[in-house]
Amino acid sequence: MALHIETPLVESRPLSLIAERSVYLKLDALQPPGSFKIRGIGLACETYLARGAQRFISSSGGNAGLAVAYAGRRLGVPVIVVVPETTSNKAKELLRMEDAEVIVHGASWQEANAFAQSLLGETDAFLHPFDDPLLWQGHASMIDEVAQTGYKPDAVLLSVGGGGLLSGVVEGLQRNNWHDVPVFAIETEGAASFHAAVNAGHTVELDSITSVATSLGAKRVCERALQCAKEHPIHSVVISDKSALAACERFLDDHRILVEPACGVSLAMVYDHAQMLEGYKNILVIVCGGATTTIDQIRDWAGKNGIQPC
Repeated sequence: MALHIETPLVESRPLSLIAERSVYLKLDALQPPGSFKIRGIGLACETYLARGAQRFISSSGGNAGLAVAYAGRRLGVPVIVVVPETTSNKAKELLRMEDAEVIVHGASWQEANAFAQSLLGETDAFLHPFDDPLLWQGHASMIDEVAQTGYKPDAVLLSVGGGGLLSGVVEGLQRNNWHDVPVFAIETEGAASFHAAVNAGHTVELDSITSVATSLGAKRVCERALQCAKEHPIHSVVISDKSALAACERFLDDHRILVEPACGVSLAMVYDHAQMLEGYKNILVIVCGGATTTIDQIRDWAGKNGIQPC
């Protein structure tokens, strides 16, 4: 049995009115660990277990780590998650709630990741947060679910971090013969590694991540994400932190669901930049979720960006 659930596809009346076109939401924020990540990571964990893995190791204190911890608990496999010192207490608490062993190491994700890699033994499996074909295969299931309802969008809006979600959605569109459905790949300023790659024609590493949308904070996207841009219609869009944060507040008010800024950036495309969707009547937004951000954090970041609460 799959570790993820089939999530609702719902029409958003508030967003449809704002955008003056039909807007549907794929609500993967409702996955048990709080984000779409469990689709691909769940499949990867099941696959590695079948291959003989006796322990899962992750270096993500965010949504990927939570998905590994959740999958491990459900499958009865011990999990170690190595997180950097910057990881929030909320994230560590959620990981421990899933019975994961949490190790704090290093000042950055790179240091935590290097330590996690050093722990790997012959019967361990390392779960990458975004760069694994098993993840893309699992993430593609959300498009399968949309297709099964009979609804076909004119365009898909999604957030890009390391490129795992983008790679999975494109795989899903292609295997459902939706080659004509373009994707708007949206990032925040200060975390736009996909945009940089598209402009350069090859993946490039950002000097630093300066966006509050830390879940989009991959300094370099996976090669598969850039390949997707060469074989599928993809529009790369960059939006401000301010717009992403405001979208989180507005979406909470409109739909009573709290998402992190890395998800809010896709919603901001509709709230603040609907003019860029001219020519598309039916929009699908992947509400990818995010479990480690609290409303207090969002309002703190918003205050620093000069945004008044809704």
